[in-house]
Amino acid sequence: MPERPPHLLVYISGHGFGHVAQTAPVLDRLRALLPELRLTICSSVPAAHLRARIHGVFDHIGDAADFGMVMASALDVLADQSLAAYREFHHGWHARVEHEAARISRLKPDWVLSNIAYLPLAAARLAGVKSAAMCSLNWMDIFCHYCGSLPGAAEILGQMHDAYRAADTFLRVTPGMDMPSLDHVRAIGPIARLGGNCRGEISRRLGLEQDEKLVLVSMGGIATQLPVASWPVLPGVRWLVPADWRAARPDIAVLESLGMDFIDVLCSCDAFICKPGYGSFAEAACNGVPVLYVSRHDWPEEHCLVEWLSRHGRCAEISRQRFEAGELQAALDGLWEAAGPRVAPGGIDEAADYLLKRLMKM
Repeated sequence: MPERPPHLLVYISGHGFGHVAQTAPVLDRLRALLPELRLTICSSVPAAHLRARIHGVFDHIGDAADFGMVMASALDVLADQSLAAYREFHHGWHARVEHEAARISRLKPDWVLSNIAYLPLAAARLAGVKSAAMCSLNWMDIFCHYCGSLPGAAEILGQMHDAYRAADTFLRVTPGMDMPSLDHVRAIGPIARLGGNCRGEISRRLGLEQDEKLVLVSMGGIATQLPVASWPVLPGVRWLVPADWRAARPDIAVLESLGMDFIDVLCSCDAFICKPGYGSFAEAACNGVPVLYVSRHDWPEEHCLVEWLSRHGRCAEISRQRFEAGELQAALDGLWEAAGPRVAPGGIDEAADYLLKRLMKM
């Protein structure tokens, strides 16, 4: 009888698409190194998005093991509502951990990887399964920033800390937040997919002029309606936006109409307008695409992301007021005058090698 193939159970946060952007390239590289690997993905991210990013066969459990923060939009955190949600999530915490541990026991994985839910890490330890966390941030520090001084937060933070410490290692992806309260952090390099330049095909489909600029606008998977239809027309600029923004104008094209992989579209654009988020910044830097970003100001991960992209790519900040009004010409012109290097996504191999060594020991 052949030995059972190694089984990796992966939890991916559905709080935006940056968590998938960090995890998918590692899983693809790991499977290339270990073709017999069995994958189970537990995530509230839509299955279609997961299958577009993670190659090969995997089992999908469409549950959420975390929720991050309650958001009013991609740019606005609701602190009081987040605290209420965390109080509910941590009510009967030990029973919740036992319930998740029972599921892990039923699935019989050899290893658990979480980006970055902490519940599965506590549950994996209870089930006797090794685990690792991997992300550029953790929910404990994010929650502490917004809610740490509010009534009832201390007990929640203690349970979060114990859960994250239950992992063997926290693979902190670059660029990433400092995590001084966690003593098992291991820094790894950037993680991002590399795209193929399809500008010729995109130009043909959209009817772009030879010198026309193509600018992609995206808020990274968190529902946000932007008033792009009321933006002033910028001569020589074509906007590329999500279909659900419903912006019907000759100079606005729909991203989904291209039917192409997002990373290939990004690689083919002249600029990317987004909020500071890991997936957006890392993929832009690694594909040499300049970024115009709208600050979230109070998001604690933002400083390390902006500081890193300022050193390793091309970026500029636009105020929220100017962004919503579409006053973007001067900022875009400044980006196009600058030159910037590309960054190698070395964290993919580092994380995949880490997991390979652990799985091969099972």
